[in-house]
Amino acid sequence: MLKREMAALIHDPWQLALVSYIPLLGIVGLWLLFSAGLPRQLPVAVVDFDQSQVSRALARQLQANPVTTPISYTDLPSAVAAMQQAEVYALVVFHHGLKHDLLTGKTPTIDIRYNSQFLLVGKLLSTQIQVSMADGLKPLAAIKQLAAGVPKAKVAVNLAPVSSQTTALFNRNNNYVGFLVPPVLIALLQQIAMMVFANSLNRELRWQTTAQWTALGVWKGIAAKVLFYTPFILMHAGFIFALLYLYLGLPMAGSIALLLAAQLMMLLAIWLMVLVIFFALQDSARVISFCTAIFAPAFAFMGVTFPTAEMPAIAQWWRTVLPSSHYIETHIDVVSYGQGWLAALPQFLGYWGYLCLLLPISFLVAKGFDSSVSAAPQLQKGS
Repeated sequence: MLKREMAALIHDPWQLALVSYIPLLGIVGLWLLFSAGLPRQLPVAVVDFDQSQVSRALARQLQANPVTTPISYTDLPSAVAAMQQAEVYALVVFHHGLKHDLLTGKTPTIDIRYNSQFLLVGKLLSTQIQVSMADGLKPLAAIKQLAAGVPKAKVAVNLAPVSSQTTALFNRNNNYVGFLVPPVLIALLQQIAMMVFANSLNRELRWQTTAQWTALGVWKGIAAKVLFYTPFILMHAGFIFALLYLYLGLPMAGSIALLLAAQLMMLLAIWLMVLVIFFALQDSARVISFCTAIFAPAFAFMGVTFPTAEMPAIAQWWRTVLPSSHYIETHIDVVSYGQGWLAALPQFLGYWGYLCLLLPISFLVAKGFDSSVSAAPQLQKGS
């Protein structure tokens, strides 16, 4: 059966690409997208209706921030249109009378808008723009306090009575490579693993070898496919870990071998899900479409960038179904906290629910293929 899988792989260019160079291209390509580590010089639209010394100083403060690059617009509609077309990621409006309101003790409004659809970019701009505005207004606030008779020694204390420092324990440089790239690559690997296994099963339908497969033993064929393709995917997982934690030198508190063991658990869960879908649908196009619909949103459900606890009940159920959501918990604990084998054992036991899929798989295997599939002429291609 293993020789049969090897012969089929050689005669299937798409499958050969899926287990060889396509994952490598995807892994390297995604890493290059985030290789800068931190977003820099993000375009921000600035509409200055005040045209005062204060508004220009605030615009210069945005220019001094390495994250933002202000772009001046003369009117609000054109700035809004640029933001809608993703030419800029945020918008700052200085309204008429900004300086006058500040000097007369009123509370002016600085309009700050950002596109939260860009997730981390929107969050980063929201924070950095507010910091820039606060820093730009401090000199004016200091002058007002001095004019009111506040001693110079107390001005700084009044402006910032409480100082705070935030230190990211496991991402001290706030590097997006260490924060985003691992879950993104895991989501990609899960998608590729699904495609590889589904394509291997669909080949029996495309090449019309279901009768031959049944005669040789469906369960033996399934075991052969699992034994044959699992090492390929684990090698790509090993390449990901070597790239991130050996070549790039990202912090790693635990063991890469433990991560590979967790990857193996994730792959077995993926294989079981794909088997249920394949035997239930028995149609190549529908199997791929259905599997893609389930596995494609994996990154959003990992809980790395989205607060999964606040998701609707159906979204949390979907997250529970995805094997990558279980794996990422082990990954974070191993990489950040140095979790060992004994501590990871309860997480491995959490995959027991996927074993329940053996029941519908056994029922569907016993039921056999549709008569239209079974009666098709057998082709010995790749056997």
